[in-house]
Amino acid sequence: MASELARDFRLIAMDIRGHGLSDKPRGVYGDSQLWAQDIDSVITTLRLNQPVLVGWSYGGVVLSDYLRAFGDGAIAGTQWVGAVSRLGEPLVQAGFLGGEFLALVPGFFSNDAIESAATLQQFLALCVHGELATDDFYLFLGYNTIVPPYVREGLFARTLDNDTSIEATRKPVSLVYGEADRVVSPRMCTHLETLVPDAAVATYPNTGHMLFWEAPERFNRELRAFRSRV
Repeated sequence: MASELARDFRLIAMDIRGHGLSDKPRGVYGDSQLWAQDIDSVITTLRLNQPVLVGWSYGGVVLSDYLRAFGDGAIAGTQWVGAVSRLGEPLVQAGFLGGEFLALVPGFFSNDAIESAATLQQFLALCVHGELATDDFYLFLGYNTIVPPYVREGLFARTLDNDTSIEATRKPVSLVYGEADRVVSPRMCTHLETLVPDAAVATYPNTGHMLFWEAPERFNRELRAFRSRV
C-alpha cells in the first residue's frame, strides 16, 4: 500500500468481515452471498471502474463467491495469490492444504489464550520460507490475534466448491504461488490452471505463503504488468 504502485494506481485494502477493524458479529460467515455483497458494496460505493481484484489465501474464496453471485462484468480481472477456491471437504480431500497447516486448525478455534497464541505463532512460521524479522513477526501476530476464534471457526465451517464460477470468467486471471508454500499446496495452483487454461501463471522460488512479503519488488512489478494488460 505504501509502495511505488500507490503513485499510479488507486489501491484499496479491505478488512474482510471479522478481520481488522471490520465488525466481528457471530453467525454471519457461512453465507457466500454475504461475502459477495461485501465486495460488490465496495465496488459500487467507491464507484470503482473495472478494478482488478487481488485475493490472498482465503481471499480466493471471497473472489470466487463474488464471481458466483455477480459475474465478472464489473471487474477487469482477478489475481489469485496463494489462494484457494474451495472450503471443507472439497478442499481438504483434494490435498490442497499442507499437512502442517491442517494440524494447527483445532488451535485456531481455541478460546484458551495460551493455546491460541502458540498456534498463531506456529502459523506465522509456516507462512514464510525464511524467517520473519522481529518487528514483522509481532505486527503479523497482532493483526491475527484480534480475529476472534469464533470468526476463524465460522470461516472454516463453510463447505463449497466454486470451480464452475471460475471456469465461467472471461476476464484475465493471474495465478501467483510460492513454490515453498506450506499452507496452500502448489496443487491448488495447478488445479486453477486446469479451470482457466489461459491464466497467467507465476511461481516464486524460495518463497512461502506470504510471497508478496518475501519478494515484494517482483510481486509489485508483475502486478503492475498484469494491470497494464487488462
